[in-house]
Amino acid sequence: MRIDITIGEQRFHATLSDSAAARDLVAQLPVTVDMTDHGGVEKTGALPSPLSLDGQPEGADPDVGDLGYYAPGNDLVLYYGDQAYYPGIVILGRLDETAAQQISAMNGSVTATIEASGE
Repeated sequence: MRIDITIGEQRFHATLSDSAAARDLVAQLPVTVDMTDHGGVEKTGALPSPLSLDGQPEGADPDVGDLGYYAPGNDLVLYYGDQAYYPGIVILGRLDETAAQQISAMNGSVTATIEASGE
């Protein structure tokens, strides 16, 4: 499943993995998430409802460009820097091409609208 993420005038695409958590995210779309910068490696923001953790490992080591979910905070996460393994992280999918680099250039808090892709 492809999704669109719009922040300001910029639109990014992501491809979701086939998981219970990703399906739960799709069921909430469209959604607007206020995101803050966390640790200079990610933008995080709370989702309206928790995502399923069925079939997920206890944690993950996300790569730059991953789209994730931080279960303890119910946060959607856009990884633009290197984050180490951490319990509670679920990888939902991948941002396309240069999205992580563009997101890293956005200072401070942002508002992201996530919706099913028309592609």
